[in-house]
Amino acid sequence: MEYQEQLFDVAVIGGGPAGLSAGVALARALRSVLVVDAGGQRNLKAQGVHGFLSREGVSPQELLAAGREELSEFGGTAVTGFVKSARRDDGHFVLTLDDGSTCTARRLLITSGVTDELPDLPGVAERWGRDVLYCPYCHGFEIRNQRVGLLAAGAHAVLQALTFRQWSPDVTLLLNGAVTLSAGEAEQLEARSVKVVDGGVSALVVQDDRLTGVSLDDGSVVALDVLAVSPATMSKANMLQTLGLEPEDLEEGPGTRLQTDESGLTQCPGVWAAGNATDVSAQVMTAAAAGLKAAAAINADLVLEDTRQAVELARAGTTAVPAR
Repeated sequence: MEYQEQLFDVAVIGGGPAGLSAGVALARALRSVLVVDAGGQRNLKAQGVHGFLSREGVSPQELLAAGREELSEFGGTAVTGFVKSARRDDGHFVLTLDDGSTCTARRLLITSGVTDELPDLPGVAERWGRDVLYCPYCHGFEIRNQRVGLLAAGAHAVLQALTFRQWSPDVTLLLNGAVTLSAGEAEQLEARSVKVVDGGVSALVVQDDRLTGVSLDDGSVVALDVLAVSPATMSKANMLQTLGLEPEDLEEGPGTRLQTDESGLTQCPGVWAAGNATDVSAQVMTAAAAGLKAAAAINADLVLEDTRQAVELARAGTTAVPAR
């Protein structure tokens, strides 16, 4: 494994849109970059990518393949593997992969994303990305004018229902014992013709591999074409605990993420994060843009380090200078 013998400028953990975007940008900046990807991007079950200018409807797999090809064209390296841990050694970062191999880099970028922990409801996982959805901006146009149910999971359920109402006149908020409406919220929902159903949801109703409704605890059925849910979005960056970097709880719902500044820099010097790893609501284009922004910040940081090293060598009267 040749990558074990090289000191990379940057190692990117996660090869989704954010990681590949950053990898290509860094390679174009003539940086040596390694992208380590374990697969399992959260949108792989979706039929297409939406909201990505000029790539509307492209399959997630096709977009990733195109990104990997671009990375290779500019000299970047991609390997398949899961990063189990990270540590500092002599000012560098050493990553250990699940196959026992290691790689070393001057800087780290975390784009490992999140895992969507779906509601514990039979059939939800099998239909995830099809007619069980989460993001209205990802799928709203495709489900326009259909019967949409919103499975409440907390106080944000009312706003979610009102948002889905933009795409369909037939929206039902399923309280599922998770939320009690205030008088003002009930008034808002009624004004927008959003139906409200009490009682717990016990199962999905599926016919001919299509969602047709949900069953309630009392045995009644609410007819639906689409069910919107609110998964807990859990960080996949636990490998950074060895660096003292812990994911933090979300403020707006269940889940965790990495905290960063505007450039993507975490509280751990030399480590940046981008995409869903830090912004759980980021769509594909937003995640890719965040990867690009972090890449520029990382390159700028390396430029300063290269310059400091060159100055030290010059002061010492050494003619050799760093390669870049």
